[in-house]
Amino acid sequence: MALTMDDVDRFEAARPRLEAIAYRLLGSSSDAEDAVQDTFLRWQAAEVDRIEVPEAWLTKVLTNLCLNQLTSARARRETYVGEWLPEPLLAGDPMLGPADTAEQRESLSYAVLRLMERLSPDERVVYVLREAFGYRHREIAEILDITESAGQQLFHRAKKHVAEGRARTTEIDEAAAMRIVEEFLAAATSGRTEPLVRLLTADAVAIGDGGGKVPARAKAFEGAVAVAKFMRGLFKPSQAKRALVGGSPEAYVTTANGAPAIVAVIGGRVVGIMCLEITAEGIAAFHNQVNPDKLERATRRWASADHGEPALREAF
Repeated sequence: MALTMDDVDRFEAARPRLEAIAYRLLGSSSDAEDAVQDTFLRWQAAEVDRIEVPEAWLTKVLTNLCLNQLTSARARRETYVGEWLPEPLLAGDPMLGPADTAEQRESLSYAVLRLMERLSPDERVVYVLREAFGYRHREIAEILDITESAGQQLFHRAKKHVAEGRARTTEIDEAAAMRIVEEFLAAATSGRTEPLVRLLTADAVAIGDGGGKVPARAKAFEGAVAVAKFMRGLFKPSQAKRALVGGSPEAYVTTANGAPAIVAVIGGRVVGIMCLEITAEGIAAFHNQVNPDKLERATRRWASADHGEPALREAF
């Protein structure tokens, strides 16, 4: 049965919410877009007139598609080259979805996206639907075809795992966080390790994802001194690094996934996004995404956004 224009419009009205759910579940904009498009194909094939609550139907179809992807993704990541990191989304990207409450902001943060990789697929679904989108436990149970009590148990386990990983984290004033990023850039380009160490927590980590396409260390740097030495070297001018990325990037201070980030850009092309996790004790983590496949959406977003002046004209 062919869709009417009203049916198409109804789906398109739901698309932003569906994409935001899928991104939080999958950590990839392209995978999220694919899942939403597959949901549309099922909407197109369904007897739409018999669907009583389209929003619930669409969410259930999307969720099941994402569950299948999450299961297969675990196998794919066993053969992934180096560390796997989620795809960062720049400020204003509609796929970020709601960020009005502390729970919503936390669910889209880069740190929590990484922590959710440790959850079972069902735990991740329950956590995202409940924390980020406010679905009631009864609604989640219907989406997953489980009992309400089973859904509540999944949620409590998921929240416990995430809370344990985020034990030290508190929300930092945005202006203060941005000042810390600027201090970090000044320290990183000073050529000295000591100023960097003072900005980091003792157990700071730095993780990079090159996907086998851009050099990135297979294991994380751990500890303030090791991370500081790495950052000092990363921002040190080098012809080899410039040749690798096709020039000397400009570095901009902005936000990604609701937290401070440094975006490296060459000729309008985003070549790296460094997401910083800032706590009351200092910078606790750097997540450096340099896999070009995970920067395509950021590059498109960058071309249409007002990003001001670069913090560094030549990052290295």
